[in-house]
Amino acid sequence: RVYGRRWLVLLLFSLLGFAQGLVWNTWGPIQNSARLAFGFSGWDIALLVFWGPIGFAPCFFFMWLMDKKGLRVTVLLTSSLMVLGAGLRCVPVSDLEIRKKLIHGGQLLNGLAGPTVMNAAPFLSTTWFSPDERATATAIASLLNYLGSAAAFLVGPLVVPPPNGTAQLATPGNTQHIKDRIEAVLYAEFGMVSLIFSAALAYFPSRPPFPPSVAAASQRLSYRRSFCRLLSNFRFLMIALAYAIPLGVFSGWSGVLDLILTPIHVSQVDAGWIGFWSIVGGCVVGIAMARFADFIRGMLKFILLLLLSGATLASTWFTLTCLTSVTHLPLTTATLYTSCILLGIFLNSSVPIFFELFVETVYPVPEGISCGVVTFLSNVFMGVLLFFLTFYHTEFSWFNWCLPGSCLLSLLLILCFRESYDRLYLDVVVSV
Repeated sequence: RVYGRRWLVLLLFSLLGFAQGLVWNTWGPIQNSARLAFGFSGWDIALLVFWGPIGFAPCFFFMWLMDKKGLRVTVLLTSSLMVLGAGLRCVPVSDLEIRKKLIHGGQLLNGLAGPTVMNAAPFLSTTWFSPDERATATAIASLLNYLGSAAAFLVGPLVVPPPNGTAQLATPGNTQHIKDRIEAVLYAEFGMVSLIFSAALAYFPSRPPFPPSVAAASQRLSYRRSFCRLLSNFRFLMIALAYAIPLGVFSGWSGVLDLILTPIHVSQVDAGWIGFWSIVGGCVVGIAMARFADFIRGMLKFILLLLLSGATLASTWFTLTCLTSVTHLPLTTATLYTSCILLGIFLNSSVPIFFELFVETVYPVPEGISCGVVTFLSNVFMGVLLFFLTFYHTEFSWFNWCLPGSCLLSLLLILCFRESYDRLYLDVVVSV
């Protein structure tokens, strides 16, 4: 049986993911203003983004919790960490050094919520939705986290005025005005996270009274056997790397997009709009692709090949455009918008397709465990990239070249991958 309340559960979880992405990406789009208001350095800005992948260190604990205790306990723990983290960033301390430490601590607590909001989408869709709605539900639940990151590109630059380096804007009064606007953003995000936590506390069941499909009702492997199955499955390791490398690189790159575009004289507002539309486009196309996959089953590999081919071309175009002294390609706002938006569309829309393919490949491994392993790997790659960025943050051509290289490697891995649909076979053939 399927229940109408499944859409409410999906909405609450998606809003939680939206808020986590919004809080995580608060500082990158307004990094110039944050430097002036709080005395952040380039190292601080990179570290504020770096707390996201660091928060995946206890990823395996959250996977175990979801497998043993269900969605409700995991979601309530996750949302409480987000409330505490958003609250720490709002503590009104006059000492800037203490304030910076509180902000860093708040970003770390928000990063600890990442394993749940990024891993649990396939588990939620299997638990609550029928087979012909699963990919769509996975897309909505997983991509709303990215949409929250996109909203930060829009909200931050529109609310917080950017400094332009003139003597007039360097006055204490103007610095205080920028700081007040940043404070307003922090308080608004704290209120949003608190409201979502209250709604989840009031109503967020772990599972429906009756399962919606044969796969949802079937017995899964234990926690230990699941890891043995995953680590010994060469096909899973192939697609895990195909997902983790480009998505990890792209997440780290988009988190510091303003930092990357500033040397080529792109304003904070333009960088925000570029980041916003690239992620929004990916969310819209990703949901459309997932709906297509629900209607025409067994086409996940073909869809991924199309998306990764487009991502390789778009990332190469962007990287060559930034090398104006070498390639002499026109560096205009239009070319930057087009290449970045296309890159975001192709990569972000591949996320729910990858998740569905992971679950199909390693079934009956629980969805939370299989997707948790690959998102952990993705954050490892993002963390390594941002770690190097904290040391090499004066020149970014090496960072840009990581994009087409990772997309091309992922495309080659998917070409060599042999797909199978074990969960779909159980639902369609065995149930009939």
